Amino acid sequence: MTDATDDLLPEGLGDRLPGDAARFAGALDAMLRALDSHGFDRVDPPLIEFERSIAGRMANNNDGVETRRMFRFVDPASYRTLALRSDITPQIGRLAATSLSSAARPLRLCYCGPVVTMKPSGLNPAREKTQIGAELIGIDSVAAASELVRLAVEALSAAGATGISVDLTMPDLVDVLAGGPLPLDPAAIANIRRELDAKDAGGLKAVGGEAFLPLIHATGPFANAIDKLAAFDSALPEPGALTSRIDGLRQIAAQLPDTIRLTLDPTERHGFEYQSWFGFTLYAEGVRGALGRGGTYTIQSGSGVSAEPEPATGFTLYPDALADVLQPETRDLLFLPLGYDEAAAATLRASGWRTRAALCEDCDAAALGCTHVLDGAEPTAL
Repeated sequence: MTDATDDLLPEGLGDRLPGDAARFAGALDAMLRALDSHGFDRVDPPLIEFERSIAGRMANNNDGVETRRMFRFVDPASYRTLALRSDITPQIGRLAATSLSSAARPLRLCYCGPVVTMKPSGLNPAREKTQIGAELIGIDSVAAASELVRLAVEALSAAGATGISVDLTMPDLVDVLAGGPLPLDPAAIANIRRELDAKDAGGLKAVGGEAFLPLIHATGPFANAIDKLAAFDSALPEPGALTSRIDGLRQIAAQLPDTIRLTLDPTERHGFEYQSWFGFTLYAEGVRGALGRGGTYTIQSGSGVSAEPEPATGFTLYPDALADVLQPETRDLLFLPLGYDEAAAATLRASGWRTRAALCEDCDAAALGCTHVLDGAEPTAL
C-alpha cells in the first residue's frame, strides 16, 4: 500500500508545472540573451564541488554563515567531503583564478543554474533557487560598475519585470570614515554599523556615533539623498573624503534610464558583507523582496599566502519570484490528426508552430489543449 505522504516534496522545494515552467524558461532565456548581447560569455560550473574548495571562496566564509548552509556528503570515489553549491559566484572566482587565469582582462562571464541551501534565508521559504548573473573581472572602475547596473536592469526588463527600482549603497562607507575623517576604535565599528542598519538615531548616539547621524538622513530618492551625502562630506573634519565615491554614484545614476526608480541608502550592508565601495539592490513592481544584488568586490586570484586579490564587479539575480508575476503566455497549438501530412507539419514547425500529434482514434484536439487542427496542409482554428 502506498502512503499518501510518499509523494510529498521536502520543505522549501517545489515543482513547476506546464505553463509556469515554460514562462520561467522563457524569462531565463531572455535574460541570458541580454547578457550574451553585451559580450558576456556563459560558463557552467558543476552543481557539486569539493567542500574545501567552494567553502574557501564563499563570500562570508569568515563567520561560517554561508558555508553552514551547504549540503555536504562524502564522495565514495575520493572519500573527500563534497558540497552542493549554495552560490555560483565563488565558482566563477575559481574559474577566473584557474582555467581562465590567462584570459584577457577585463573578463566578462555570465552563468545560470540551480543553487540549494539547507535552510532558507530571510522570509523566503525556498531552499532551491535559480541563480543567474554576470561578473566583470579584472577591473574596478565607475565604468565597470555602470555597465553592470545597466545590464542587470536590461536583463530584468527582458524577462518581463516592470516598475524596476535600484537602490545604491556604499558597503565600506563606515570603514572609510572610521579610518580617516571620523576615527573609531575597531571595537566600536560593529556597533556603529548596527545602529545605522537599524536607522536608530538614539542608538547611534548611545554608542558614540553622533558624528554619523547625517548618514541616516542621506537616504531615499537618489537626487535628494546624494545632495545630503555631499553636504555631509563637505562638513567632515577632512572635507572631500567621499568626493570621488559620490561623483562615481552620480555618474552611475546618470547612465540609468529615466524610467528606473533610483534610491540611495549609503550605509546598507545586508547582503553586501563582501562588497567594497559600491553595491546595488534590484526590485520590481509586484515582486516581494529583492530580485538581486550586485557590486564591487575582490576575488582570490590564486592559492596560498602569496595570492593577490583581483578586482571584480558583478551581480546575482534570483528570478524565481519574478515568475509569479509574469503574464500568462498564449500560444497556438496545432493538432495533427491520424494520417496527417508530415511534410506540411514539419514546414509549420519550422515557421514557429507547436504541434501535438494524435496517437489514436480517441485523441480529442480540444481536450489536448489544441487551438488549431491541421486540415490538409493548412491550420484551421477549432
